[in-house]
Amino acid sequence: MLVKTHSKGHGLTGLHVGTDNVRRYFPKGTENIELKLGHLSIQCGLKPDFWQGQPEIYDPRLCAWLESKNLHGRANRTVPLAMIPAGNNSFKLQPMSDAPRPRAKVTPASAA
Repeated sequence: MLVKTHSKGHGLTGLHVGTDNVRRYFPKGTENIELKLGHLSIQCGLKPDFWQGQPEIYDPRLCAWLESKNLHGRANRTVPLAMIPAGNNSFKLQPMSDAPRPRAKVTPASAA
């Protein structure tokens, strides 16, 4: 799924997941998810308003990771990220440039 960084000001960057992704990937009432950030794995809490129009994830460790990778939004700029399901309530987060891409379907050229 495609998510975006979301900044609430200097030093507070998280993820905007989007309401469609919340309905599709997050069972209502889930309290915690695991985010795999390279070799680091963290547990992030989901607030009740996550399902009520504020689909955002904030955690100090996530913020530090985003900023260390230079993935924090600046001045109304967001950065797209891939959030790939990796088990029950577990997701791998990575920059779009590192995300696996589906192969293009190759069709044979018709003979003339």
